[in-house]
Amino acid sequence: MKIAVIGTGYVGLVTGVTLAEIGHQVTCIDVDKEKVETLNKGISPIYEEGLTELIQKNLDGGNLAFTSSYQQGLQGKDIVYLAVGTPQGEDGSADLTYIHKACDSIAETLQNDVIIVTKSTVPVGTNSYIKKRIEDKLAAGIKVEIVSNPEFLRQGSAVYDTFNGDRIVIGSDSPEALRAIAEVNAPFNLPIVQTDLKSAEMIKYASNAFLATKISFINEIANLSERVGANVDLVADGMGMDKRIGRAFLNAGAGFGGSCFPKDTNALISIGKEVDYTMPLLESVINVNNKQRGIIAEKVIEQYPDLSGKQVAVLGLAFKPNTDDMRDAPSIHITERLLEKGATLRAYDPVAMDNAKKVLSNKIEYVKDIESAIADADLAIILTEWDVIKEFPLSAYKKYMKKAVLFDGRNCFTIDQVAGTDVEYHSIGRPVENDA
Repeated sequence: MKIAVIGTGYVGLVTGVTLAEIGHQVTCIDVDKEKVETLNKGISPIYEEGLTELIQKNLDGGNLAFTSSYQQGLQGKDIVYLAVGTPQGEDGSADLTYIHKACDSIAETLQNDVIIVTKSTVPVGTNSYIKKRIEDKLAAGIKVEIVSNPEFLRQGSAVYDTFNGDRIVIGSDSPEALRAIAEVNAPFNLPIVQTDLKSAEMIKYASNAFLATKISFINEIANLSERVGANVDLVADGMGMDKRIGRAFLNAGAGFGGSCFPKDTNALISIGKEVDYTMPLLESVINVNNKQRGIIAEKVIEQYPDLSGKQVAVLGLAFKPNTDDMRDAPSIHITERLLEKGATLRAYDPVAMDNAKKVLSNKIEYVKDIESAIADADLAIILTEWDVIKEFPLSAYKKYMKKAVLFDGRNCFTIDQVAGTDVEYHSIGRPVENDA
């Protein structure tokens, strides 16, 4: 198939590159000319494991191209994927500004019948609106069908997930369009769930909201476990053995961030309000998470009411490992709070420091490795569970720091691992170990 993909962010770029990898002829369109030039050199503007290699491979193989021209990108295409951003608006709803612009550009440029496939996360009913907006501005005689094809990729594992996912969801009110997009995706060899248009839109929001709910739930249990002397790891293990519950996403920590869970859960609440339906469960999920993202800072402040003159090492800045994404990262709130209390911060992240500098205070010092971050520090805080941080020996904290005090916002170590060390260890939902 000849395919165009509009948007080269996390979703659009992975979509275009992996479609090229399974044999389709793909042109990715982005209005950012500088980004397009970078991509045509085989360089990925985002950090995603395995992505750069696939970009270069498919550029060399002739299956993949990048352009800033809609006219060039849409010419002769059978299918157009829409993968532009839908950021959260001030009221919590999805901002469809980029969708509107892309629709208008498609309508102004299109010269032949196509199937529009929406990868962007959009409110229920938006795909029907997209179809109408494009059709109203199209030249006479050109036919457009619409398919919702939500993505369920984990940032940092998006390429892997594309080829190893649980399912592919496609929704349309056109049986012909469903058959065509099922054929496009057949080489991935994954189960394909076919639904109507609105159900596919709802599946995306419902999935992310449910996972966000699991995270907020286990964080509530963690906070209670601390107060009653239980260990949340053991609680989660015992819960997770029940097949009705499952162990995934029952990891207590400093709350969820990123571009999906906060945005999509708020958007689902907003969708409910539009049809006069309140969702108190999901409102609580957001409230719990907002509180949880600051919990490590409050633990530090409880232990050190006056942080003036204290050197604090911050390990991990991205909202999760294997990505350079800083959107809604807990590190944003936590570093602000510690700076307010007079702390001096030295930070390390293996990938996200360039992006972190754009959103965090310029008072933070950035260093090249963990050793430099913790050298002569009064305390250290883990905010992202990178492998390099989890594999860093606990004995080194004693070696490099003034005093080995570690606040672990991601429960990277088990209590047994810490018990035999001299590290004073504070975590989420578990007893403090080696408390002086």
